[in-house]
Amino acid sequence: MATFDLKHIKNVALIGHAGSGKTTLAETMLFESGMIKRRGEVEEGNTVSDYTDIEHERQNSIFSAMTHADWRGYKINLIDTPGYDDFVGEVISALRIADTSVMVLNAQFGVEVSSELLWEYTEQFKTPTILAVNQVDHEKADFDRTVEQAKERFGHGVTVVQYPLNQGQGFDTIVDLLKMTMYKFPADGGKPEKLPIPDSEREKADRMHNELVESIAENDEGLMELYFEKGELDEDEMRKGLKIAMIKHDLFPVFCLSAKNNMGSGRMMGFIDNVAPSANEMPPLPLTNGETLACDPNGKKALFIFKTISEPHLGEMSFFKVASGTLQAGDDLINSKTGNPERINQLFVMQGKSREAVDTLEAGDIGATVKLKNTHTNNTLHEKGADIEIKPIEFPEPRMRSAIVTHAKGDEDKLSMALHHLIDEDPSLRLEQSQELRQTILHGQGEMQLAIVKWKLKNLYKIDIEFEEPRIPYRETIQKAVRTSYRHKKQSGGAGQFGEVHMLVEPYYEGMPDPDDLSVRGRDEHELPWGGKLVFYNCIVGGAIDTRFLPSILKGIMEKMHNGPLTGSYVRDVRVCVYDGKMHPVDSNDAAFKTAGMMAFKQAFQDADPKILEPVYRVEVLVPDDIMGDVMSDLQTRRAMILGMEADGHYQKIIAKAPLSKLYRYSSALRSLSAGRAKHNRSFEEYAPVPFEEQQELIAKHTQELAEQH
Repeated sequence: MATFDLKHIKNVALIGHAGSGKTTLAETMLFESGMIKRRGEVEEGNTVSDYTDIEHERQNSIFSAMTHADWRGYKINLIDTPGYDDFVGEVISALRIADTSVMVLNAQFGVEVSSELLWEYTEQFKTPTILAVNQVDHEKADFDRTVEQAKERFGHGVTVVQYPLNQGQGFDTIVDLLKMTMYKFPADGGKPEKLPIPDSEREKADRMHNELVESIAENDEGLMELYFEKGELDEDEMRKGLKIAMIKHDLFPVFCLSAKNNMGSGRMMGFIDNVAPSANEMPPLPLTNGETLACDPNGKKALFIFKTISEPHLGEMSFFKVASGTLQAGDDLINSKTGNPERINQLFVMQGKSREAVDTLEAGDIGATVKLKNTHTNNTLHEKGADIEIKPIEFPEPRMRSAIVTHAKGDEDKLSMALHHLIDEDPSLRLEQSQELRQTILHGQGEMQLAIVKWKLKNLYKIDIEFEEPRIPYRETIQKAVRTSYRHKKQSGGAGQFGEVHMLVEPYYEGMPDPDDLSVRGRDEHELPWGGKLVFYNCIVGGAIDTRFLPSILKGIMEKMHNGPLTGSYVRDVRVCVYDGKMHPVDSNDAAFKTAGMMAFKQAFQDADPKILEPVYRVEVLVPDDIMGDVMSDLQTRRAMILGMEADGHYQKIIAKAPLSKLYRYSSALRSLSAGRAKHNRSFEEYAPVPFEEQQELIAKHTQELAEQH
């Protein structure tokens, strides 16, 4: 393979809603560049970038795939990403290392909800972005409406560089406003004929060309002066201005094409070569120590791992971007996170599932290697003596949770190892081994993502699992103050056990004053690992209980707080004042006072009007106007409290609070209700009391479970 220097390497992420045509566009770009001799089709399962069995089965991209095209002396690294927001982790990883993104929009449907979600990430990373309006050959295509929607939702930096002369069935002609040329394609696509713009179209083309020139000039003072001086910008000046504005994330050029019919992709590739920035033209990468790292082939060697895949019997493959220096096969590097050495035995460039060995990769390029010992996604590898750790990718919080149950006994260790491999591959997944709930819980972005986990476990790791509704981490607390006492007395020959404890148990709240009828000798405030507090007072007067037994009383209380009397859930927000008791000079010991403390607390808790608290989440739903009522009605069936609504671009944002117990599979319900046009995120808000009827049901259920255990 030819060697490319930094200026001739372009890294491009293809992003957009599912069905917009990203994979078909990648295939066409590879074909146009001569990298493949025949274009595959998604429906036939023979494209370069959708190469896994599960993608063939579903006829959709599920994983990001690396390919590359050699185009007129430039290397274009393409990352084809999935369109469903369940797989947003794959897209974020790609955007993190891309120097340009191509947002593919479907001319039939305009700007769809996933495109808006992805746009937020291009804004976050300030990724220079090209908008490619695809499928302009469809009978329902509407290029102008799509551009208007893009301007509404992405801002007025959206600027048309091309438009279709005859969209819809029979589309074969594009007017290019940068070159002021008309491209007419043969029936089977490919290389177009360059023609002058016809007189009938000249007025429109001139007007739009002037709009393009003005948009470019507005973003650079030097070009603005030149424009005022000459009244025009030539093509080179326009390209220079476009690049500056794209890097600033101020201007987003719009192209049109039919990827399926191979019309327009070559012109966009030429634009990527001539205008889209190389890695060295982008701002330097942020490091964890607050400094930055410039992309310099002569700098210290450093690479950033942005994706990992692991398959049984094949080992682990790590995908990286060379952030600095020139990497060679055989280099020894240091993992900045662990300090451990790693040898880069082999270097590859990827073409879907195929890999080609290379000897060298220069700064700005993307490659892969295998069999790193202990290096994962988000790790930085650097040469010895360098202090380089690139700021890691921040993945979004999960939006759903499911408990995992294995079919076969003895698969637990095997499952745990497999899940850790899958989370290395997709860090937007989170694994929770909940001792509290006695379940293994997988947190993810949506049901489709978890379905892929299940498929991989079965087909790659030979582990059969089922997902089931996870238990809810309820909490218990009290509503009134109670005084109680308990005497623990046990005699069975020889030394016995004796301890008597008197305590006041109260609901705790922040800023609560000390008890005014007790003599406070000591106060311990305990932040509980599960949330809330236990405040423990020593109010013993006259040495009724030796202070050495107070830690044992506290230990007994804490032990009972792990297993509340109503549902067995953790107890929180309680104040305990030990104010009296008795001890025996021989039979009193730590064990006796631990038991006395535990039983006194249990007795008091049951008499103090106990209540169950449930986790409540803040839910934000982005939804089109026409289905807002349906979404709100569905939320209300989930005991949600609607907090408000506000406009968010073209959508409405519904803000609500809902109990976690009513949000199981909400992602799927929302997708079904909105035909995929709505999205949501959630975050923990608070613990709140469970309604009385549900509290009684939960207590009855727990009582029955205890009876069945005995």
